[in-house]
Amino acid sequence: MDKGAYKQKFKELSCCVLIPTYNNSTTIEQVIKDVLEYSDDVCVVNDGSTDNTLALLSKFSQIKLHSYQKNVGKGWALRKGFAFARKHNYDYAITLDSDGQHFADDLPTMLDALEKNKNAIVIGSRNMNQSSVPGKSSFGNKFSTFWFTMETGITVPDTQSGYRLYPVKALEGIGFFTYKYEFEIEVIVRGSWSGLDVIAVPAKVYYPPAEERISHFRPFKDFSRISVLNTVLVFWTFAWIKPRDFFRHIFKNDWRALLEMHLIRSHETPSVKAWSMAVGVFFGITPFWGFQIWFVIFFAWLFKLNKALSILASNISIPPMIPLIVFASYQAGRIWLGGNAMSLSFSENMKAEMIGKNFLQYVVGSFTLATVVAFAVWVLTYLLVLGYKKSKA
Repeated sequence: MDKGAYKQKFKELSCCVLIPTYNNSTTIEQVIKDVLEYSDDVCVVNDGSTDNTLALLSKFSQIKLHSYQKNVGKGWALRKGFAFARKHNYDYAITLDSDGQHFADDLPTMLDALEKNKNAIVIGSRNMNQSSVPGKSSFGNKFSTFWFTMETGITVPDTQSGYRLYPVKALEGIGFFTYKYEFEIEVIVRGSWSGLDVIAVPAKVYYPPAEERISHFRPFKDFSRISVLNTVLVFWTFAWIKPRDFFRHIFKNDWRALLEMHLIRSHETPSVKAWSMAVGVFFGITPFWGFQIWFVIFFAWLFKLNKALSILASNISIPPMIPLIVFASYQAGRIWLGGNAMSLSFSENMKAEMIGKNFLQYVVGSFTLATVVAFAVWVLTYLLVLGYKKSKA
């Protein structure tokens, strides 16, 4: 296919080329010339350059330019670029660096990947074994790839390449919080969590000799920021994402049919089913916010209970029930604290932040409430299952 045909394909796919730049005046002009051979849809984000970048960009009347005065960081430039692309009605954006490392003739490969999968972030994977690759880049890529796999379960050969295709329309609803190099980690992790695929295609890379190389990456500061980000992402992975995915896997079908299957039709004894429901309800009410599902899974496994029933019952603490649970916990806590207890009136606007007021009353009350409700659920479940079995007999 000739280059003119690719220009048409960019338009058909609502895709642009997005180039963030900061003080790359020695390379940016040639990069744009090369890209314009393949696409007329080019967006450039000037991240506060202080050299003659703006003067060079003014030569290209056909590009769309978004510029601001203060340099913030590559992540911020990408985030602004995503919003800028959406403002111009692009659904996808292929990003490449302005320092000349990436080759415009790899753009067709990215477009081919988009046509095959329109729900993916596509990474142009570099050959990290070539001799010109700096040692810090090779180490950083291995470091980043390890944590990315732990956080998402996905393995790709290169998680640090800036040559990427982003479905910017699909990313609109995610509130990103990083704004420097670590953003390129955050976006693929959180994109994966939101249901996007992350795939890799081969892409060439050029590293100039060390004396000619221009890099704004600060090894100590930026590695530190990436490490902090990975710490946060790993914590969130195990506190929320893994339990969420497990729950979705268990209940991806009609929950009523699953409840009937596990509560009525399974061959477990009425006692096991009753304990399964009671354990789920108990930890659903207790104050282990964010970790309740893990306690449920652990104790269901430890005592050989029905995990599906336990997980189902733990969802007594779904958001609409939280105000009622908080209120009932405080009321139960008054039994133990007597004159030191806080008086509370029920309101639909009660949120989890109410817990901070007289925390001891809430904790004591929540365990009391959890015990009472779990006992009641145990009795009701036992009688229900036993009655069903007798009626069938």
